[in-house]
Amino acid sequence: MTITATSLSNQTVILGSSGVTPEDVVAVARHDAKVTISQEALDTVAKVRAHIDGLAHSEVPAYGISTGFGALANRHIPTDLRTQLQKSLIRSHAAGMGPAVEREVVRGIMFLRAKTLASGRTGVRPVVLQTMVDVLNAGITPLVREFGSLGCSGDLAPLSHCALVLMGEGEATGPDGELYGTAGRPAVADLLAEHGIAPVTLAEKEGLALVNGTEGMLGMLLMAIADLRMLLTTADITAALSVEALLGTDQVFLPELHAALRPHPGQAASADNMLRVLSNSPIVASHREGDTKVQDAYSLRCAPQVAGAVRDTITHAELVASRELAAAIDNPVVLPDGRVSSNGNFHGAPVAYVLDFLAIAVADLSSIAERRTDRMLDPARSHGLPAFLADDPGVDSGLMIAQYTQAGLVSDNKRLAVPASVDSIPSSAMQEDHVSMGWHAARKLRKAVENLRRVLAVELVASARAIDMRTQLSDGELTPGPAGAAVIEVLRRVVQGPGTDRFLSPELEAADRLVGSGEVRAAAESAVGILA
Repeated sequence: MTITATSLSNQTVILGSSGVTPEDVVAVARHDAKVTISQEALDTVAKVRAHIDGLAHSEVPAYGISTGFGALANRHIPTDLRTQLQKSLIRSHAAGMGPAVEREVVRGIMFLRAKTLASGRTGVRPVVLQTMVDVLNAGITPLVREFGSLGCSGDLAPLSHCALVLMGEGEATGPDGELYGTAGRPAVADLLAEHGIAPVTLAEKEGLALVNGTEGMLGMLLMAIADLRMLLTTADITAALSVEALLGTDQVFLPELHAALRPHPGQAASADNMLRVLSNSPIVASHREGDTKVQDAYSLRCAPQVAGAVRDTITHAELVASRELAAAIDNPVVLPDGRVSSNGNFHGAPVAYVLDFLAIAVADLSSIAERRTDRMLDPARSHGLPAFLADDPGVDSGLMIAQYTQAGLVSDNKRLAVPASVDSIPSSAMQEDHVSMGWHAARKLRKAVENLRRVLAVELVASARAIDMRTQLSDGELTPGPAGAAVIEVLRRVVQGPGTDRFLSPELEAADRLVGSGEVRAAAESAVGILA
């Protein structure tokens, strides 16, 4: 689901005391940026581990160090069984099912967990952290299944599938995509050996430390935010092109109607984007005087209010993500004073809520874009455009079914907007009796963002065709503004202009890639400068 085409593979991200940024996560997850660990972090990890070793040999039971887990925490585990305890934890918890999740999601999970291990609050040995980083840098990707996480006690199954690979077990793909660990295939231990990586034999506490975090849902949230920041600007651009296509006014986007009267920052930013994209548009100027329309439809006039609300929702999500990114989530956790304390920080509610909030916002943004497309295709509402933007309506169907496709995507997003975080299903013999479902919220948000990108691609194709038809019908007098012209020029490299019916699917897919690459935004910005 990569939105940017920029390669960051030459970048190096350092795990240390200063933490990591959202950009670091995207660079490692999507662009295979290399990861190094600072000596300071390694020293801290080693110091905390020495404290854990002391607790492991104490006669006083310590949860996760010398006891069982979850509902089995009341059993004291003898020293000679603790290695087996760690192996059993990882093997039993790697119980996911369904299709494999995307490579970037798995890399995000591993990098974020490595970030937590590097904090020194989890009690692992330096070799565990280093092995995880080595696996990342080698391009080895554990096979993580779609189902298995309830978003409480962290993303247990996904993280366990990752941890299993550090042990030389489980399933994984190599940098060339070859699968290891399944029946008839070489073992994961062989894959590690090819890259000079020795499997880890886990010691006390390390099994829990590898699986008790919210890294799955957080990684997907950070990547969704990055995608949406790009798509939101593109949504303002396609909305502005639809305003031109439908002979709408730009006066409702004036700054005095937004920041001063209704001071939502996202609304003001979207209105400013649209006003700038529409600047110096002969089409818009042509009907400023004598236009019989009193007001434009809501899908045009209220575009900044909707897109702006999405922007502000993303800003809130960024705040939550930044707090989670600064966290060191584990249970038990090693406090700075040496205490090893049980806690509930692994509960995914804070992240799950904003994942659901974003899915709701994405569904609404998709919906308003589809309404503009439908308006352009309807001769009763398009102000002089041919039915369905067809070359010869009746003989040609134009973009009729492209709008069907867009409507199907919007309908899917409405379904995906149903919150996952309001659900809970008890597990672990009622010990874990309230769960967040944050992993599921993240999975459906990824799908919703993909759908939004495709919805915007259809609006782009429709608005560009409608503008070209305006120009043709006016014998070249009604032309778009510089930003619209630049966008249409880029689109025409991969999608033909108006004409008789042809195979549309490849053109819509090409437009989708154009939207996802950031080229639509770059084209508009080449004419009017950087957009918000």
